[in-house]
Amino acid sequence: MAWVKRIVLFMAVNFLVVITLSTLLNVLGIQPYLTSAGLDYGNLMAFCLVWGMGGALISLALSRIMAKWMMGVQVIDPSTRDPELQQLLQTVYQLAQAAHLRAMPEVGIYDSPEVNAFATGPTQSRALVAVSSGLLNRMRHEEVEGVLGHEISHIANGDMVTMTLLQGIVNAFAMFLSRAIAFAIAQSMRGDRDDRGRGMSPFIQFIVQMALEVVFLLLGSIVIARFSRYREFRADAGGAKLAGRDHMIQALEALRRTFEQVEAGANQPQTFQSMKISNRPSGLMALFSSHPPLEERIARLQAGQY
Repeated sequence: MAWVKRIVLFMAVNFLVVITLSTLLNVLGIQPYLTSAGLDYGNLMAFCLVWGMGGALISLALSRIMAKWMMGVQVIDPSTRDPELQQLLQTVYQLAQAAHLRAMPEVGIYDSPEVNAFATGPTQSRALVAVSSGLLNRMRHEEVEGVLGHEISHIANGDMVTMTLLQGIVNAFAMFLSRAIAFAIAQSMRGDRDDRGRGMSPFIQFIVQMALEVVFLLLGSIVIARFSRYREFRADAGGAKLAGRDHMIQALEALRRTFEQVEAGANQPQTFQSMKISNRPSGLMALFSSHPPLEERIARLQAGQY
């Protein structure tokens, strides 16, 4: 079963992350941050940087492999004789050359009815562009070219690396602040007494720490989502430059039509992902949206606001 495979892979990757980062802490000689004298802020900062940034960077390094394993992406053989696949390859290669990429990305396809495409990989030279079978079946060549131009722009702009670094920084800050504040609260509850039997128990302190970490991660995700929306506008501009403004607009309009068809369908799904676009968020949830509304993206392209 696909879901069993995904769970096993998820657990294996997390085990690898824990072992790798634990080893790195020992190699760097980072000592426990909680000592008998109190909180060692230097070691705490180093600990949080290693875990916050390390986990994000390992995920980035494995992103191309994980996409193939977890989503079943099949990399297209450059020597394929299938005319449709060869056309897809040549389109990606032409766009990559126009974007001045030093190496051609791998091109893959995965079986899914959703209209979706994504780019991933640790560097520009080790990138993967993947499209769903649903996208190829529903879109005309000009629209597919616009989508691919958008994804190639993500690679050329180094968005995967930038988002990973930003996520790592947010993780590190959330870990540091939650531990420092939880420790300060525990100390204040003990007052001036040197009686560790009173005040906050270690278990309650841990619960407070976890709750604070969730809050800080949520706040940090607002910053990440805001930058993600900015990079989507920038990728649209890049896609318009590489594939042509008309093709980029046609691609977004095709995505909007597909979205409206899904919305009007009998199943009424809660979300629809297209180039990782979520269903129209409103109110507070709009702060956490990684993609701007399609209408706004199309309007900007039509107005030439790039």
